[in-house]
Amino acid sequence: MKSGSSRVGAWLAMLLGASYFLLPLIATFVFSLKMRREGYSFAAYRVVLGDSGFQQSFAYSTVMALLTIVFGILLVVPTAYWVRLKLPRLRPIIEFITLLPLVIPAIVIVFGYLRMYGSNAWLPLTGNTHGTDLLLVCGYVTLALPYLYRSVDTGLGAMDVLTLTEAAQSLGSGWSTIIFKVIFPNLKTSILSGAFLTFAIVIGEFTLASLLARPAFGPYLQLIGANRAYEPAALAIIAFLVTWAAMGLLQVVARNNKALSASAADAH
Repeated sequence: MKSGSSRVGAWLAMLLGASYFLLPLIATFVFSLKMRREGYSFAAYRVVLGDSGFQQSFAYSTVMALLTIVFGILLVVPTAYWVRLKLPRLRPIIEFITLLPLVIPAIVIVFGYLRMYGSNAWLPLTGNTHGTDLLLVCGYVTLALPYLYRSVDTGLGAMDVLTLTEAAQSLGSGWSTIIFKVIFPNLKTSILSGAFLTFAIVIGEFTLASLLARPAFGPYLQLIGANRAYEPAALAIIAFLVTWAAMGLLQVVARNNKALSASAADAH
């Protein structure tokens, strides 16, 4: 009886949790279909997808997300690897530093950028488009750091870094060869996990892009939400699908990696 009652309680809690998340989503989706008075239609989605502002802002944020992923990986992987290999006592300090973006609001970060790199600063990056884009990418890397670092650090913890390094050095490999041809391939799943999370963060980010006056997807979402009725609901569903597509790809990559590992173990 206890087992049956606990099972019913678990299912009830699961249904309540699913309802809490799914019912607002379903209501938003139904509302997005009511742009035409005569019935349900995907008119709001056609308007949004055909809007040049949507296309340009989404393309811009996608490019920024890819740049953020590249810069973030090049920063995090060598750092996490070196800390694991040579500076294990500094791991708690590095982990604390990587958690700071969760504590410091994005608005504080962007105002710091404007004070340090504004038009009257010693390095006026905001005076041109490329400089501002660089600041935006740096801000995105900062926001994604807690997730990207933990993903990579977990991957490094699952392998014998010291043995791999010594084996590569015994074959005459230099540090760049070890990092890019030994460490990176073994961290493929962890890097992709952090990359998908970073992409989801960048696509929906508003504060940095808005205060730096960049044409990103987050400010576009806010602009449409303030001036339209049905299109914001359609945009919310589209953003939700993009985020969950990234999470789905993450699960597929992780599952394929487990399948390959199991096949390799069976072969041996």
